[in-house]
Amino acid sequence: MRTRRKQPDVPAPDAPWSEIVPGLWMGGHEFRGSSGEREFAVVRDEFDLVLSLLRLPGHGPDPGVEHHVWPIPDGPLDGTQLTGVMRLARAAQEALDDGRQVLVRCYHGYNRSGLVVAHTLVRGGRSTDDAIRLIRTRRSPWALHNDLFVDYLRAGLATARLLEELTE
Repeated sequence: MRTRRKQPDVPAPDAPWSEIVPGLWMGGHEFRGSSGEREFAVVRDEFDLVLSLLRLPGHGPDPGVEHHVWPIPDGPLDGTQLTGVMRLARAAQEALDDGRQVLVRCYHGYNRSGLVVAHTLVRGGRSTDDAIRLIRTRRSPWALHNDLFVDYLRAGLATARLLEELTE
């Protein structure tokens, strides 16, 4: 299963991860370093919980850091994949409620991580549009440039899941 589309026109982010709200970080596996060259983002023990939507060997986190992996494509999701996204968002919200530092990551830290982070923010009481705006402000204007993911968020992930299951 391909989990990332080649999009040469989408720039790598300037930072490995960005804090969206206190304790909730969004990031990726690659970023543009200070030299302008692409660098790998390797998680050590900076976070208490790491939620990965793409797993690349050698990118961490360190042993002992709670790590959940749920690979999904940066494209249409089926009901099972949407259920996993909702579970990750619930885990992120519970960790935040416990005062833990959470990183949600995908390849660049734009779309898949944005879907989980936005759903976490909506679960916490923000409107969908406010969550999307906040993510784009704090992470990058490129965040959530996958229109389908924005449509999922605006419909509500539970509704999107039910609709996807009807079409399977």
